[in-house]
Amino acid sequence: MTLQLGRHTFDDDATLVMAIVNRTPDSFYDRGATWGEDKAFERVETVVAQGAEVVDIGGIKAAPGVEVDAAEEKARVVDFVARVREAFPGLVISVDTWRAEVGDAVCRAGADVLNDAWGGADPELVDVAAAHRVGLVCTHTGGVTPRTRPFRIEYDDVVAAAVRDTVAYAERAVAAGVDPRSCVIDPAHDFGKNTFHSLEVTRRLGEMVATGWPVLVSLSNKDFVGESLDLPVGERLTGTLAATAVCALAGARVYRVHEVVETRQTVDMVRTISGHRRPTRAIRGLA
Repeated sequence: MTLQLGRHTFDDDATLVMAIVNRTPDSFYDRGATWGEDKAFERVETVVAQGAEVVDIGGIKAAPGVEVDAAEEKARVVDFVARVREAFPGLVISVDTWRAEVGDAVCRAGADVLNDAWGGADPELVDVAAAHRVGLVCTHTGGVTPRTRPFRIEYDDVVAAAVRDTVAYAERAVAAGVDPRSCVIDPAHDFGKNTFHSLEVTRRLGEMVATGWPVLVSLSNKDFVGESLDLPVGERLTGTLAATAVCALAGARVYRVHEVVETRQTVDMVRTISGHRRPTRAIRGLA
């Protein structure tokens, strides 16, 4: 399916790297390295130079922590989105928010995608996406409350649940007026899931791809990688790239990441092996 993300269109065989930019002082990964606006803008400049097609700007960390209301979230992201839009007119700007109020504000500032990591917790977000004609990431979280950790969540079949809920979310968005080409589904590794659940959706990601909706994966340095290898945050790159390769072979389209260059090389190599991409240069034995 061709992707239409705001003002940007991508062919149906394109894969996109979505670079994470945290406007938070307490991110689990960067520990506030891009909390300052200028530092966050430097991060945008870096990932664009590295080849990221999308930046995903977030104003609230996913984990439990200090309460951040809608006014504070907007203060962290709206003007920053406007600054990035002015500097990079050809860049896809995504904002990680579940709040319709925040979504409306960032779309007015130039955002192209609303990345709802909490599975439709605010039912009005689809109306905002429709009104602004932007993309929407539809995630599966098992119905958990935003910014809570999963506790003994059980599924009869986690992949079936992820397929059912994300497709239903995408269909609800289309019914509200979102362009079908602008809906992306995401199994949401770690969100509403334990490590065994996240491993299962990774193994069976092809079942989500088979729905026909473009699939986004957010694997970067997640706890399921850390628990699988018994590694802390900061030492999970190899495990992340292994999971990325599995998802690339299954046909994921968008990769939300901290490490842009390594992800792009992994995805491109897998797609070249699978025959979906030609080698950039192939002269061995021919010249």
